[in-house]
Amino acid sequence: MSVSTVTSKGQTTIPKDIRKRLKLHTGDKIDFIVESEGRVVIEPATVDVKELEGILYKPYRKVVSVEEMKTAVKKRFKTEK
Repeated sequence: MSVSTVTSKGQTTIPKDIRKRLKLHTGDKIDFIVESEGRVVIEPATVDVKELEGILYKPYRKVVSVEEMKTAVKKRFKTEK
């Protein structure tokens, strides 16, 4: 089990073995997730872009341009005055 001390400013150092297991590097962000029973889970908030490859591709989806995406977003979030 890894242990870390909290400073007077509420700071702590994530032990090296935990950083390695979570694949954390300098500058990475982490999420603190409080579960319903009160347990706190720490997860990396950053993802290596290589891990995202192919997640949006669906063979049945129509390919759209950036301009078409911008138009769709503007249309969806258009506010009435």
